[in-house]
Amino acid sequence: MTTSHPLRGAVVPVFLLACLLLGGSTRSAWPNMALQLSAIIMLAWAALAAPRAQSGGPGRNLMVLCIATVALVLLQLIPLPPAVWTALPGRDMVVKGYALLGQPLPWLPLSLTPYETMTSALWLLPPLAILAAMLRIAAYRELWLATALGVAAFGGVLLGVVQATSADALNSPWYLYSITNTGLATGFFANSNHMATLLIATVPFMAALAGVKRSGRRYLQKDAGRIAILGGVISVLLLGLALNPSTAGIGLGIAVVAASLLISASLGARWARWGIAAVALLAVAVVIAISTTALGNRIAAAGTDQSYGTRMTSFANSLRAVGDTFPVGTGSGSFAAVYPAYENPDVVDRWFVNHVHNDYIELVLETGLAGMVLILLFLLWWTGRVIAVWRAPIIDHIARAATIASGGILAHSLVDFPLRTSAIAAVFAMSIALMAGPRLRLKVEPVSPESKQGARHLSID
Repeated sequence: MTTSHPLRGAVVPVFLLACLLLGGSTRSAWPNMALQLSAIIMLAWAALAAPRAQSGGPGRNLMVLCIATVALVLLQLIPLPPAVWTALPGRDMVVKGYALLGQPLPWLPLSLTPYETMTSALWLLPPLAILAAMLRIAAYRELWLATALGVAAFGGVLLGVVQATSADALNSPWYLYSITNTGLATGFFANSNHMATLLIATVPFMAALAGVKRSGRRYLQKDAGRIAILGGVISVLLLGLALNPSTAGIGLGIAVVAASLLISASLGARWARWGIAAVALLAVAVVIAISTTALGNRIAAAGTDQSYGTRMTSFANSLRAVGDTFPVGTGSGSFAAVYPAYENPDVVDRWFVNHVHNDYIELVLETGLAGMVLILLFLLWWTGRVIAVWRAPIIDHIARAATIASGGILAHSLVDFPLRTSAIAAVFAMSIALMAGPRLRLKVEPVSPESKQGARHLSID
């Protein structure tokens, strides 16, 4: 993938790096605001500039899903008359609240927490900007994207080592956020599990870069040096995974490394099928093992020895809330406000659950049937693109890496909430955009009117 101007090709990689360095927490207001404002500028540019990329049906379908997602969030903010919203499931407590206050029922939106829903809409801006900039105006270079990812992950591991070895972890200046997993290697994140997600997503891209071979004797020495450097980076990333206490990160890391070995493997068709099947079975086994063991894991309150329940408790309470509010949901970003009503008051203390620790359950709770349909449609799109990328007659190392990285993030979302951070959402957006296969638009123009042979050449829009 190339672009006609180097500066254009640097736009998405630089923004991706910014997301990775500044978007590691959902509770960091100013850095996330800076990313969101930058995303608005990128979206405006992508909308107003002449299109320079084409990705065919896959890209169009992906953008339709994105537009539908944005529309769903905005629809949750439309005020409804009392006769309508009081008839929706799960609104009884709101009605009783107004009755206790002696106030008339006002017009209210579908969302129980409209301000948090507006915040959720802003959270969508960075990943949408990356998708638009890649699929419409091709403002990236694949090599630079992978390099930005590798630099952030490598730097995160080094920072994590310093954090984890600090003599006084609670007062260490090396942690970037006040609410964080002190004593653990969090890197540029507030949550060590999300640092593990970044490492999982980075390994296949580094393997893809190491697997790219160039013909010619003059490239032999350069390629050997490049592979040695990338091998060192991958080793550091794997060390970071080994040091990370995330059970899901270690388990998924095994499956990701196995899949990454197949990115550039020169195997016959038969052996390639067997290799892919074996990795797929390993991935399924890992996901099942993680899902079952993580259910009993305590969700530790950041920086303390206290806990406020297990994932099994969180999942069970959240599913009860889903049952009470389905099919309309409670509104994007409303989980933290809705969940306390389903907790056991006898065990509640000053710590609170801010997310389900399962993005799929949380999305269905907040968006209802419409969100469930969008999730299923996206998973169908993603599965189709995985099959297309791995069955393509010409090996695309970066696209294969993108399938593995996005798959690792989707799997980790079963027991955590990595996509709630701008950093991981940006990596995920980059990966699925690469899976859609955007390429520069080409047009055919005559060389000159005087050309006797009517020779033609290709030029970039």
